[in-house]
Amino acid sequence: MKPFFLTTFALVAFAFNSILCRMALGTDEIDAASFTAVRLFAGAVALIVISYECRGPRVSKGLTRKLDVKPLLTRGLLHYGNWLSAFFLFAYAICFSFAYLGLTTGTGALILFGSVQMTMIFVALFKGEPPGALEWMGLGVALGGLVYLVFPGLSSPPIVSSMLMAVAGIAWGFYTLRGRGSIDPLGDTTGNFIRTLPLVILVLLPFLPNIHLSGRGVVLAVLSGALASGVGYTVWYAALKFHTSTRAAVLQLAVPVIAAVGGVLLLDEPATLRLAIAAALILGGIALTIFGRNAEARA
Repeated sequence: MKPFFLTTFALVAFAFNSILCRMALGTDEIDAASFTAVRLFAGAVALIVISYECRGPRVSKGLTRKLDVKPLLTRGLLHYGNWLSAFFLFAYAICFSFAYLGLTTGTGALILFGSVQMTMIFVALFKGEPPGALEWMGLGVALGGLVYLVFPGLSSPPIVSSMLMAVAGIAWGFYTLRGRGSIDPLGDTTGNFIRTLPLVILVLLPFLPNIHLSGRGVVLAVLSGALASGVGYTVWYAALKFHTSTRAAVLQLAVPVIAAVGGVLLLDEPATLRLAIAAALILGGIALTIFGRNAEARA
């Protein structure tokens, strides 16, 4: 059951990133550059605190038990993660925010998760990890459900915004693939978030004249960074070791469905029969992919 709970928590967190971003940028509560900066900074701070709590001294029965760790705010946390993963994380976050300034929710979701799937499946094929027949079938059903969900909203999306969302999907795909080999998800995620901060500063400078913030916008960005991103990505890193590249790719197709349901419950978006049918197709395709891989493993 551990893989199920880890994966479910991570996917719900991903969906809330979309919901929180739509709440903030859709109502012009904060600009895209500032949302990204606050999101990544809040994620880094939250992860440092969590790392300290998990790795710092513990008091038990009146005795202090020191764990074998490096100083947390110097070499300790920077000993984890790496600059390439941090670059992919930053590229995803900044492109995601700016892309949603010109895309509808459905169009953005299709481009983002379509790019993630194609990236991860291409890498899986390149590494000699081809999907089986049932996995291909599940992927087709899940993608068909996603297209059915968002296709009515597709109408000549802006090319620049579409390219930005495609880049965000490719970056997230590579970040996910690099996380599969992590033996310390919390440490690596914390190190990656800390490494994004210099990149945030460099990219934020050209947008300083256009920065605008509101209290609500900052709160939404902090929630996105600290909870949906920082904690969510750590849990996703931990869940990845239980999944193949193909399964991890298909599982993420559930995120638009979860986000759509969240929109119904939290943003008063209408619940439709189309949403229910698409959710059944996507989740059914995911189930078929997982069962197909398990059947091949038992054969």
